[in-house]
Amino acid sequence: MNTLAVILEAPERLALRSLEMKPVEAADVLIEIAFSGISTGTEKLLWSGRMPPFPGLGYPLVPGYESVGRIVDAGPEARARIGDWVFVPGANCYTDARGLFGGTAKRVIVPSARALPIPEHLGESGVLCALAATALHAIKGGFARREALPDLIIGHGVLGRLLARLTLALGGAAPTVWETNPARRLGAVGYNAIDPTTDERRDYHAIYDASGDAGLIDELVMRLAKGGEIVLAGFYSERVSFAFPAAFMREAHFRVAAEWQPGDLAETRALIECGRLDLKGLVTNRRPAGEALDAYPQAFTDPDCLKMVLDWSEC
Repeated sequence: MNTLAVILEAPERLALRSLEMKPVEAADVLIEIAFSGISTGTEKLLWSGRMPPFPGLGYPLVPGYESVGRIVDAGPEARARIGDWVFVPGANCYTDARGLFGGTAKRVIVPSARALPIPEHLGESGVLCALAATALHAIKGGFARREALPDLIIGHGVLGRLLARLTLALGGAAPTVWETNPARRLGAVGYNAIDPTTDERRDYHAIYDASGDAGLIDELVMRLAKGGEIVLAGFYSERVSFAFPAAFMREAHFRVAAEWQPGDLAETRALIECGRLDLKGLVTNRRPAGEALDAYPQAFTDPDCLKMVLDWSEC
């Protein structure tokens, strides 16, 4: 069986072509993908060739870990799932390309446990489930201390907006969000997105960096209250370091937010279904998957593009 897939053949060398897939095994499901999101974090690093050494990294590869679609066939142990609408956090089903992360294709084969049910009514916004679960996982890591809910968020991209929305959904006070791009300060509901140069506060308890800019750490340390925490919620291509004396004086805590887990996605889905978490306004651009070669550069270079989604319906 073949599938049409986006392939990174080398840095900045993208193709859309047919790939052979491995056979469907007993507990596998075959998913017809409807929408795939393009990540401006890890996928941008893969596209540019700046991704740090990472398990399974190599070209050619199929990118993508933000796809949604319907199960259309399955092995004998998973046939009850045919018809389910699911989120696909990547796939490794190709015979002649690496699946890192493997989700941006017309059809994918994954173990049934990797196909996670989500509400179909979310439509293209369903691709945001992984990013929302990532934001929730980052916040949950600080639940041992109530003050660890974000009170300063760096970056008003999709991850920053989700961190802010989840802070409110979980009962926290409205956080401040730093954003250097004036156009991206728009869209803040229930909290303020501001120019960081106008902020004089130096008593933040929990700073969540969603920018991926390793050069900001020293500035963020200077904005901490004593005993405060900096959470590295982005993905960093450069070495992360900081000057020790200021961190020592503040008894600073540092935490790295790791990959989301299935339980995080289930909690995210519950917050969406009960109306406490809204995903509206985060998908700003959509293009047919046949235009992928233009969609990827736009997703990575257009400052007005928060989230690009590929539509596979016409392929």
